[in-house]
Amino acid sequence: MAQKICRARFAPGTVVIHRRFGYRGLIFDVDAVYSQSPEWYDIMANSHPPKDRPWYHVLVDGETHTTYVAEDNLVECDQTEEFDHPLLSRLFTASDAGDFASRHVMN
Repeated sequence: MAQKICRARFAPGTVVIHRRFGYRGLIFDVDAVYSQSPEWYDIMANSHPPKDRPWYHVLVDGETHTTYVAEDNLVECDQTEEFDHPLLSRLFTASDAGDFASRHVMN
């Protein structure tokens, strides 16, 4: 039976807010479905979001780490204030309007 692939709601360069933890993030890559290990899911995905929907690689504003987040846990953010992450300039170019364009094609 063919697996149904859902269309991603967000694209690289989209600023988001994590629904549960409240941090602001910037999407830098998208997986059509969950692609980490079963062990990671059991340990890190406490809310057990669906694996058959898009998951996102996210730069965390004001931090040095990245996260891997299910689409269900993200909402688009309209805050245009400066974004701070050490990988930002390696992954994106920023416009004067606050939009981010990816420097690389990921998937």
